[in-house]
Amino acid sequence: MTGVATALLVPLLPKISPARAAAIGVTEIAPGVFVHQGRFADVNPDNGGDIANLSFIVGTDAVAVIDTGGSAKIGLTVKDAIAAITPLPVRYVINTHMHPDHVFGNAAFKSADTAFVAHHKMARGLATRAEGYLARNKEWMGDDNFAGTEIVLPTQAIAEKRTLELGGRTLTLQPRATAHTDNDMTIFDEATGTLFTGDLIFANRVPTIDGSIVGWLKVIAQLKNEQAQRVVPGHGPTSMSLSDGLTPLDRYLNAIASDVRAAIKDGKTLASTVETAALSEKDNWLLFDEHHKRNVTAAFAELEWE
Repeated sequence: MTGVATALLVPLLPKISPARAAAIGVTEIAPGVFVHQGRFADVNPDNGGDIANLSFIVGTDAVAVIDTGGSAKIGLTVKDAIAAITPLPVRYVINTHMHPDHVFGNAAFKSADTAFVAHHKMARGLATRAEGYLARNKEWMGDDNFAGTEIVLPTQAIAEKRTLELGGRTLTLQPRATAHTDNDMTIFDEATGTLFTGDLIFANRVPTIDGSIVGWLKVIAQLKNEQAQRVVPGHGPTSMSLSDGLTPLDRYLNAIASDVRAAIKDGKTLASTVETAALSEKDNWLLFDEHHKRNVTAAFAELEWE
């Protein structure tokens, strides 16, 4: 069905050359599916918060944006890229979860005609952390980069599987149990078989645990059964195979869980555990030194109560 749907849709979609797509900062990874790749770095003044993969999908009636970047300025670059490709309206802005590098660009898309869609727990989580998120990110990236950025909460909350229509293509939204955060959601484009995972998949740069390591491993097991032609990770290449995205992540999280459980069983302290757990993974990930100890700390706090 996916191949047939794509074949029917392709003649109706705008044509854009790879060179032109690159010039406006996106890659067309499948017909009508465009991705802007974030940088492999933490937020700083040089990147202005442009560290996450941001996507948009063009139907025959409308456009859906999936994640909008770490500032209003980045959101505007995505909006401009869309305008350079199609005159169709942005009907939906879909956030995969609440982290600032994925949602702070929402401000660029504020409109009475655009719905902001997210996991039903995202509004509460984002509102609770709003003050801290705004202050820290403004400090990290600088006033000029952060200008115009504000919290834009969801107007549609997704508590169970749901579909959205763009004209000629259907998006299936699936809220997930607590994993990377407590408000992760995946999006599947039926026409091209493309799965957008948000930060349920990190590639190349080390993952960060802000939810549950046990829950994340369970979601990974579920994702292994998904049928997708390609995935767009929250951080990493513009697209990759599902197995290429899940295998290193599964290995990393299992290494932490195994070593932390062993340390707890042996009566070791958190202070000693963060210095030793899953160090076998150090050479496999960018930004390992910056985030790994925090991941071990989060896992220790969760697993010591199993």
